[in-house]
Amino acid sequence: MSARQPPHYRFWPKNLPHDISRPRTSLSYNLDVSAARYPDKTALLFYDTHISYAELRDTVDQLAGYLQQNCGIKRGDRVAVYMQNSPQFIMAYYAILRADAMVVPINAMLTAEEVRHLVTDSGARAIFAAQDLLPRLAELQGEGTLSHVIVATYADYLRAPTDLAVPDFVSAARISAPGTVTWEDALGTGRTPASAQAGPDDLCVMPYTSGTTGLPKGCIHTHATVMHTLMVQTQWYGGLCADQVALCTLPLFHVTAMQSSMNTPIYGGLTIVVLPRWDRDVAGMLIARYKVNNWSNITTMLVDFLANPKLVDYDISSLSRVSGGGASMPDAVAKKFKELTGLDYLEGYGLSETIAPSHINPPEHPKRQCLGIPICNTDSRIVHPDTLEELPPGEVGEIITSGPGVFKGYWNDEAKTRESFIELDGKTFFRTGDLARIDEDGYFFMVDRLKRMINASGFKVWPAEIEAMLYAHPDIQEACVIASSDAHRGETVKAYVVLRAHARGKARAEDIVAWSREHMAAYKYPRIVEFVDALPKSGTGKVQWRLLQEKENARTAKAA
Repeated sequence: MSARQPPHYRFWPKNLPHDISRPRTSLSYNLDVSAARYPDKTALLFYDTHISYAELRDTVDQLAGYLQQNCGIKRGDRVAVYMQNSPQFIMAYYAILRADAMVVPINAMLTAEEVRHLVTDSGARAIFAAQDLLPRLAELQGEGTLSHVIVATYADYLRAPTDLAVPDFVSAARISAPGTVTWEDALGTGRTPASAQAGPDDLCVMPYTSGTTGLPKGCIHTHATVMHTLMVQTQWYGGLCADQVALCTLPLFHVTAMQSSMNTPIYGGLTIVVLPRWDRDVAGMLIARYKVNNWSNITTMLVDFLANPKLVDYDISSLSRVSGGGASMPDAVAKKFKELTGLDYLEGYGLSETIAPSHINPPEHPKRQCLGIPICNTDSRIVHPDTLEELPPGEVGEIITSGPGVFKGYWNDEAKTRESFIELDGKTFFRTGDLARIDEDGYFFMVDRLKRMINASGFKVWPAEIEAMLYAHPDIQEACVIASSDAHRGETVKAYVVLRAHARGKARAEDIVAWSREHMAAYKYPRIVEFVDALPKSGTGKVQWRLLQEKENARTAKAA
């Protein structure tokens, strides 16, 4: 990178410095400040139940005291959280921090064997778990370091009448389980935590990667790394006001929701409307009822939201910022959203290793299907994946990034940590494994994962690009593109397609292939289209293309 001013500075958010100062405090201190400022203000809204900042802080303190005095949790110990979005998730998260320990968030969709790996690998000594997930934990109790299980019942915080549709798992009555302690009993001890000791360089949270190769790996984050991306998000969109309302629909175990829908709003004293599981009707009602301003989501969520025939019944005019990432927002969907709300969908990019965004689109100058530009204090570049030579605008290479939000390494995996970092121009950069290009304005555009590429007759085909183009078809609601074996081309393009309601039973695969041929280069268009009722998705809502690829590979192997 040359010494000249980066081109994306021309589009930088107004009144925001390129480098910002970061507080030398812990995350738990943020809750203390907001509770002191706004004790009676609603911190959490859960199906029409209001929880004040004072109650949130007091509950956190009591749970932190229980962890320290009843579970023996000490500074730097790991404590897991295994539940859906709920007041208890947020309370447990901050109680762990208040006890000077490290949060290990666990995807509520993981099986017992998958949870075992995270608990064992992290060395978690205690876990906050929802009662609906207890069957998966039963065989883990007493294994390794795990010796304390605190059980949360979501219904404990359904304290007000509601006409909203509450899932059965949320309204289920409390049950008792041997070898565990109920949430209420833990609070009933009335413990007071010791004075907070954790500082900016202490262990804070350890999200696990999706495990694209091998077992999932823990990403070590300190309070300082988490505070950096949190601080950027408080200022990037023009600043936070305590009277704003944020809708939390993404799962909190994931770094995007963790930062955008929990940590940042708590820092600013906002009200967080918590939805345990995605429901487009309830989301629409919540936006209208509580005048939601800020909503972080992902592409698949917004696609479903906009496809709702009842959407016209909900007043969503209070929305002032809708942002997200996870996958490129199809142009057709972005246009529909703009026509409906007048808002641009602000895409961003980040990883567990960068604790959410390392790139965000500038609000005044966003580009569609774009990762955005590097955030404050962050240097990102495109390099050749093999030679690590920096590439000019327009050429596809691997994203590398350097900045205060980058993690400290992988837990218990020094070899993988060494492989993941390189030195360039006197800086340490993290290798993301994502392929992208930069345009002349300095904006980053995703091409695909480093290993997700289709080689069709020698031509490189990037599935994400084809998926984005397919979204423009009027009959297609969702699409996922994979490689299929082909005797002539080596590999060819196959698309799994979820049809819109009006096209089900009517659309033909051959018609979509014909349409694709007209709209895409000859080597790109899908030769095979298969209709499915739904695409497999992770706990964060991302389409799990690898599952479909593995299924296709197995089918091909069997046919051979």
